Amino acid sequence: MPNGLQEIDRYDAAILRALSEDGRMSVTELARRIGLTKTPTQARVKRLEEAGVIAGYRAVLSPIRMGLAHVAYVEVRLSDTREAALQAFNKAVRGVPEIEECHMMAAGFDYLMKVRTSDIGDYRRVLGERISTLPHVASTSTYVAMEAVKETGL
Repeated sequence: MPNGLQEIDRYDAAILRALSEDGRMSVTELARRIGLTKTPTQARVKRLEEAGVIAGYRAVLSPIRMGLAHVAYVEVRLSDTREAALQAFNKAVRGVPEIEECHMMAAGFDYLMKVRTSDIGDYRRVLGERISTLPHVASTSTYVAMEAVKETGL
């Protein structure tokens, strides 16, 4: 494993679960939850950070409270899938804030995007002005989410 991380044992797994639920948890509280003292808990967290298992800490925002309740999943087919075209598409996608996620797929289409907007009208604008104009986009298909049953991080 990277940076000398041997394996993730039950204490490491407990640390990761707890911090994924509350990244602002104090080391004292974290140690209490996992059943270790503060010093070994701190050492484990530091080791997990250095190994890149814990990649960072951030605020988890509520898109719905921010007025971004509309979610659409978009299948994208490219006209060119050579490496230069893929790289151009990938770079351009990173510049579109409404695209919350974008995954290259092994499927009958090339990419699947999760797009979050305020409403269907806003989505239509983003599709027409931003997504359809990305490099090498040949076609798109949209699937609108009616309800989030499970969404990690919210």
